[in-house]
Amino acid sequence: MRVAVFSTKSYDREFLEAANARFGHDLRFLEPALGAETTALADGAPAVCAFVHDRVDAAVASRLAAGGTRLVALRSAGFNNVDLEAAARHRLTVMRVPAYSPHAVAEHTVGLVLALARKLPRAWARVRDGNFALEGLLGFDLAARTAGVVGTGRIGATSRASSGASAVACSRTTSHRTPPASRSASATLRWRSSSRPPTS
Repeated sequence: MRVAVFSTKSYDREFLEAANARFGHDLRFLEPALGAETTALADGAPAVCAFVHDRVDAAVASRLAAGGTRLVALRSAGFNNVDLEAAARHRLTVMRVPAYSPHAVAEHTVGLVLALARKLPRAWARVRDGNFALEGLLGFDLAARTAGVVGTGRIGATSRASSGASAVACSRTTSHRTPPASRSASATLRWRSSSRPPTS
């Protein structure tokens, strides 16, 4: 099947080609974003692969259908850039990524927390300028601290498990069933005075 892949970056090509190796689809990698001005690039392609900055509004859906497209495959979990009613009118099937890796997002979150706790951005900037002074770079341990996790869905539960702190859920707001092992024992916010980061 010919697939017009819009908003292509080098990493898109790398991973899509690897995933397609055993299927043999005809992937046409296109750098422009999908929109009213670029729909002609998809002419003759039964499928279009779009990303978050691509627009599939009513006009684009109509033009894609006229060009022979029947499938819009999104490389994202969100689909607010697609007019689903227009897609249905033009008999376009819309598919999306069901979810992002909770581990990837959770680990990124933990990395940001560690960067703040240890003042890594400030330290990096100083070292880059040849300044190795330690003043103002006092961080704090996450061990034995309480981290509030708002929302205990897949990502929240994984962040809680990945954190070096004693993570307690502040609020359970999730639209799917969380496995029992990852459910929080508490749904109330606990703030310990000892867990406040030092001001220096």
